Amino acid sequence: MPTKVLDSWALIAFFEGEPAAERVEKLLIKAEEETHKLLLSVVNWGEIYYSTMRAYSQNAAEQKAKEIAGLTIEIVGVDEKDLDFVRQAAIYKGTWRLSYADAFAAALAKIRNAELVTGDPEFRQMEGEIKIEWLK
Repeated sequence: MPTKVLDSWALIAFFEGEPAAERVEKLLIKAEEETHKLLLSVVNWGEIYYSTMRAYSQNAAEQKAKEIAGLTIEIVGVDEKDLDFVRQAAIYKGTWRLSYADAFAAALAKIRNAELVTGDPEFRQMEGEIKIEWLK
C-alpha cells in the first residue's frame, strides 16, 4: 500500500477550507478505504496545534487535536529508539532552508519512502531529494 506524508500546510489547508482542502479530503477518504496510508510527524502535529492556538485559542487547538485524532492518519512520534528519523530531519535542516517542522515532514517522507503532500513552496528546493505531491 502506498504511503503519503501530510505536512502541516496540507492539514491546515483542509481545516481552513482553502482551495487544496478538496484534494486533502480525497486523500483522507482513500486512507479510510485503505487505498494508501497517511502519516503525520508528531512535530507537524505540534505545529498545527500552536498555529491554531496563536490564530484562535487553546480551546480551538484542542478541538483540532481531537479532529486529527478522528482521522485515518498515523501520528509518527520521535524517541531515542528512532534517532535515524531525527538525524535525517537535522541533516535536512542543516542542508536546506526549511523550518524545523518541515524538516521532519521531509525526513519522514524520506525514511518511509513516501510521497510528501504539501503546497508549501519551501519544499520546491527539495524536488529530486524526496517525492512530492503538490497541492494548489
